[in-house]
Amino acid sequence: MEQKLIEGVAVKELKQIRDGRGRLFEMLRGDWPLFERFGQAYITTCRPGYAKAWHCHRKQKDNLIVVRGRAKIGLWDGRKDSKTFGLTNEFVIDGEKPVLVKVPESVYHGFTALGNEEAMVVNIPTNLFNYKNPDELRKPFNSKEIGFDWGTEEGDTDERSE
Repeated sequence: MEQKLIEGVAVKELKQIRDGRGRLFEMLRGDWPLFERFGQAYITTCRPGYAKAWHCHRKQKDNLIVVRGRAKIGLWDGRKDSKTFGLTNEFVIDGEKPVLVKVPESVYHGFTALGNEEAMVVNIPTNLFNYKNPDELRKPFNSKEIGFDWGTEEGDTDERSE
């Protein structure tokens, strides 16, 4: 069953080129309609049994791609002025079948590894990370306000708000 997407979320299946040596897939291109700008690129991982959630950025969009393992990516729209306020999205993605998930500003997101393998996610945000003044708000992974089931008892429990 298809889910209603949070306002501003975009999902794109990534075409793979495979041969005997391995595979190649483009993660984000400047000529794709969902591309806005490049800030930086980095890899984040999560071990099985943990959730890396929840956080959002007020002035940045994230472009998430699972490149290894299986992951559940969760999104929650906490924007009071949004048509989809309170809506959650859940994406189960296998690194063997890569998908790009574009996360808009102020939409909380996180991920967890599924199975026994560490999940590896590439993020290509639209802004550079500011070490002195991070553009990041946080909620605990088990936030009752969000009510999302990560399927684990371990995760981020700190909260950082405006």
